[in-house]
Amino acid sequence: MISQVRRHPLAAQAAEVLLARIQAGEWPLGHRLPGETTLAAQLGVGRSTLREAIRELAGRGVLDSRQGAGVFVTALEATEEWDAVLRRAGIASVIEARIAIEAEAAALAAQRRTAADLRAVRRALAAREANGEPVAEHVDADMAFHRAVIVAAHNDVLTQLFDTFLPRLRLAMIDMLKIRPVPSESADHAAHERLADAIAARDPAAAAKYSRAHLTALKEAFT
Repeated sequence: MISQVRRHPLAAQAAEVLLARIQAGEWPLGHRLPGETTLAAQLGVGRSTLREAIRELAGRGVLDSRQGAGVFVTALEATEEWDAVLRRAGIASVIEARIAIEAEAAALAAQRRTAADLRAVRRALAAREANGEPVAEHVDADMAFHRAVIVAAHNDVLTQLFDTFLPRLRLAMIDMLKIRPVPSESADHAAHERLADAIAARDPAAAAKYSRAHLTALKEAFT
């Protein structure tokens, strides 16, 4: 049985040791881990390092720290961190996820947007039109527009999901546009204007349709 941590960084190593012991069956699914003092001594680390290791495994879905009750095993396999998943994912997969998120967000934005939200969407649309070159600036302006639409949906989960995609998406968009520019910038911008107009008109069905159509065309350009 793995019992001691000998390498650095200590918290990451402690997390791997804990995971190995969980997977070896030492603490079955649903069972409570030993107390902090006991477990830290078993691993040969300080209590602060142990807490950090537990937080890491909690973030990966393996452990659940319950106030006043202890730390419990909630899964036997650790989920991959988002960054690793996105680094491996193809851009088409990322855009498919964007379609799922943004079409619904566009519909919600049409229902929930405030006057301030609409102003933010219109400002981002104007900034997008003004940023034709260089490519990176145009991509950043485009991403700002799409994020303004999602913010107008007033759903923090959707906003966080989009923000998670941004780094991967931004690099892919820059690379693609350098090699394969948009066939018609005016038509592309018109598609974004239609989306903004549908949100302004409080038309959820049209907003979802325009969002999905634009992103589907984007996906097809990558494949």
